Amino acid sequence: MSRRRPPGPVAAAQGEPPFLLITVVPYTLLAALVVFKVAKGPSAGDSLVIDLGLCGLAAAWMLGMVTLRPAWWERPRIMGVFFTGLLAITAILVVRDPWFGLFTPAPYIYAFTLLRWPWRLAGVAAVAIVSGTAQASDAPKTTASGLAISALIVVVNVVMMCVTAWVLRLAEQEREQRLQALAELSRANRLLAATLAENAGLHTQLLTQAREAGVLDERRRMAREIHDTLAQGLAGIIAQLQAAEQMHEVPAQWQRPFAAVKGLARETLSEARRSVDALRPEPLETTRLGDALAEVAGRWSRLHGLAVQVTTTGTVRPMAPEAEFALLRTAQEALANVAKHAGATRAGVTLSYLDHEVALDVRDDGKGFDPAHLGASPTSPSGGGFGLTIMRQRLEELSGSLQVESEPGAGTGISASIPTVPAGSHA
Repeated sequence: MSRRRPPGPVAAAQGEPPFLLITVVPYTLLAALVVFKVAKGPSAGDSLVIDLGLCGLAAAWMLGMVTLRPAWWERPRIMGVFFTGLLAITAILVVRDPWFGLFTPAPYIYAFTLLRWPWRLAGVAAVAIVSGTAQASDAPKTTASGLAISALIVVVNVVMMCVTAWVLRLAEQEREQRLQALAELSRANRLLAATLAENAGLHTQLLTQAREAGVLDERRRMAREIHDTLAQGLAGIIAQLQAAEQMHEVPAQWQRPFAAVKGLARETLSEARRSVDALRPEPLETTRLGDALAEVAGRWSRLHGLAVQVTTTGTVRPMAPEAEFALLRTAQEALANVAKHAGATRAGVTLSYLDHEVALDVRDDGKGFDPAHLGASPTSPSGGGFGLTIMRQRLEELSGSLQVESEPGAGTGISASIPTVPAGSHA
């Protein structure tokens, strides 16, 4: 039999189920009164058998309705029927013998622990009337003073117990408010912890992005410097040497060193141009964007055992290095999300060269997710939303955009687009 907590101020005050208070104290009181009644013997005109029968009925009523039915403690109507029945039996016992007023603590216990507000107040008042009646049994009922004393005793009992019930109710409400406040505080702490974790992850991603942007800027600066100074200077030297050859015949004794100078200048210019090309983002060093996407997809497929179809549409044309880099990183991040979250059987990457923009689409047939919950927690389908946030920021810096299309069970599509900008137009 499970010990479930009954509602009421006693449970609230104790902080644990008053199981013994409900299941032991009433029977102890009843047993003591039975022993006392048997030892005392029946009064004139009383029947001991009836009194003992009523005591047995009270015990059976408590046993069948409460002690053996803890699941009923939280059912107000059943508990109301139980309390009414027990109070009626107690009232009959008190009328037969005022000594049974000592049993009224049992109905009080059930009123405070099993009845809900405001029925608890009415139940306590009813028990107080029965208890006051038992206490006033010795007051004469034939005189006005005796009746006044009896009424005063009953009123004092009712007022005192109702005030007690009201005070306990206030204490119960205060405890409920305190528990609710603690629950709200705990929830706020969890949200704060999740927010801090999200901010920490976003901060890390932003630092990574800043470092990548700094590296890219420095590589572009170095490439421009080499191209604008060293490469152009060497090209000018070669042009001047070729012009000199056309204007004057090179003397025989100068031909060998002259040819050596031209050869050295051409080799140095080739090295300078290779250095400029090498400063492009890996793996875009020696390949076009479409080829680089195919290379990334191939490595990803070998790692995860899932084939990725890479398609290029439209007329391929040069783009600014940072735009190619942004699209390449978008594809890498989208494929990483497919591996981590999608559970897909197919995936595809499409690079589309349109009239005024270049678009990249990464789609899978995985389990998908609800975009409305995107980034709601650190374990959301997008890896907490950090990856998509960085992708979107990287694209928006180039006046591009990112679209996410998904629904549970229908796969996911990531669409990125960047307006067409001629290569080298970004300083």
